[in-house]
Amino acid sequence: MIKNILFFLLILCSTGGYAQKTKKPLPDYLQLDKAINAISVVMIHDVVNPPAAARYYNYVMLGAYNLTALNNKDIIPLADFVKSYKEDNQISIEKGKYNYQIAAIYCMLETGKQMLPSGFMLQPDQDKYIALLKANKIDDEIIKQSIAAATEMTAKVIKYSKGDNYNRLSGKLRYTPLKGGKNWYPTPPTYMEAVEPNWKTIRPMLIDSSNEFVPVRPAPFSTDTASEFYKQAYEVYTVSKNPPMEQVTIANFWDCNPFAVTTSGHMMIGFKKISPGGHWMNIAGIVSKKAGLSFDKSVTVLTIEAITLMDAFISCWDEKYRSNGIRPETYINKYIDITWVPYLQTPPFPEYPSGHAVLSNASAGVLTYLLGDNFAYTDDSEIPYGVGPRNFKSFIEAAEEASISRFYGGIHFKDAIVFGNKQGRLVADKVIEKIKAAKITRQNK
Repeated sequence: MIKNILFFLLILCSTGGYAQKTKKPLPDYLQLDKAINAISVVMIHDVVNPPAAARYYNYVMLGAYNLTALNNKDIIPLADFVKSYKEDNQISIEKGKYNYQIAAIYCMLETGKQMLPSGFMLQPDQDKYIALLKANKIDDEIIKQSIAAATEMTAKVIKYSKGDNYNRLSGKLRYTPLKGGKNWYPTPPTYMEAVEPNWKTIRPMLIDSSNEFVPVRPAPFSTDTASEFYKQAYEVYTVSKNPPMEQVTIANFWDCNPFAVTTSGHMMIGFKKISPGGHWMNIAGIVSKKAGLSFDKSVTVLTIEAITLMDAFISCWDEKYRSNGIRPETYINKYIDITWVPYLQTPPFPEYPSGHAVLSNASAGVLTYLLGDNFAYTDDSEIPYGVGPRNFKSFIEAAEEASISRFYGGIHFKDAIVFGNKQGRLVADKVIEKIKAAKITRQNK
């Protein structure tokens, strides 16, 4: 019942994140957010973990970007800035025989359908999209050829995706938790196994390697009450005591935990939520609309954001399983207060650095480059989950809030946030360096 209610709320509010007026509104059949939301719904259904979700968003956008670049000489070809992309993007359908923007949206849905575990759930969305095109009196032959173009491009993207080592993850050794000391150990209430311990082996898009931006070492583990580590733990413990409502709101707004579980007696109830990457993809859509970007430029912003998310997770996960840091919940329960429970549920992977800090700062840096500093917007991505909206004066402000939300939620020490912020900014700098060299510039001039 709860699952059905949440699914209904997500569908009901799926356009909420894009409610702001635009300078040049696109026709309803060229609204990218509808395809992104449909794909997010399937990922929520499948409980796709955060790194994997970022990977799916990345490939879902690549085909749309390729089709746009084929038909608009102002859109820089993917191979000009993604070193590993060697695919021949030419398709058999002649230009002018299909609508590349329609093909781009259909390609997003088709790529998600073929890649996601429950991708078959996107078939009704494709059927609705075709019905929408017909309702807008799009010629049947144009629809047919656009679908053919989308299908061809999807095959190219799928082929490229198979070279990123994802299919090899299942053959690698599973993570074995180490009890005691400084090491991460599964946390209540589900004690889930570690998520994606080998994610550093995934092929990055724009950064040179997973370990290109290794952050400084966190505070040394210690149980000495005078140590820096103990002080940080006690700070997490203290901030959870009678927190002001604003801190609670911030923690809830940026929770984005696909694994959230609540208990009642012997019963466990799962609450499915959008991933952190899904939240930032939604933000990219919100601001593209507010900026009044054309379809083609909106595709560019969403694609660069998806690429950034993929690389940010690869960089972050490389360090998570190197330092293998203990979570505040485990430390505080053992050395400070056995009854303490964090406000947010602790995610099932090591503590350092904060994933929210890395990916939010990477996203904020790239979106600032593409759309400018001090870009004010309203983010209502979390309305389906009973939180928000929230107003931000800039992407940097949003990233800072997303980062500190993990401290307010009791799931990260301060240095995981501070140095995660720095790591995220370095990822952003690298992405910007690569796209700037390819002459991808500000999109809302």
